[in-house]
Amino acid sequence: MLRLVLDTQIWLDWLVFDDNDAAPVRNAVALKRAQVFIDAACEAELERVLAYDLGKRKVDAAACLAQCRRLAHLFTNNLSKEEKSSLPKCRDPDDQKFLEAALAIGADILVTKDRALLELARRRTRPVPFRIATPADSGPLLRGP
Repeated sequence: MLRLVLDTQIWLDWLVFDDNDAAPVRNAVALKRAQVFIDAACEAELERVLAYDLGKRKVDAAACLAQCRRLAHLFTNNLSKEEKSSLPKCRDPDDQKFLEAALAIGADILVTKDRALLELARRRTRPVPFRIATPADSGPLLRGP
């Protein structure tokens, strides 16, 4: 079973917008091909963003967080300073937490649509032991053999 960390936009696509971009992840979890993991820092960002005005939709932030908690395995991120420093530095410091969560949980894929994170995947100046990929690029891996 694949281990996934989702960035906040992917969570929003899944929980708020019911966006087809999240379908590969949603389907893989439903078919038990993948598990999603989240730590306190990533969950706190999701909670903060759910409080924003997200356009025309009325968002029930409490319901979205409850669904996230049902779908994801909450874990305590105990990375050491050395382990954190082994990661490449993201251009957007707010996104570093997703890299750290993926490393801490031994993720197979950090699923994101964030440009700064995807840029790290292309640069690969400092390799990471997990893939950084969009939901679409993750699709073949999530569908299985």
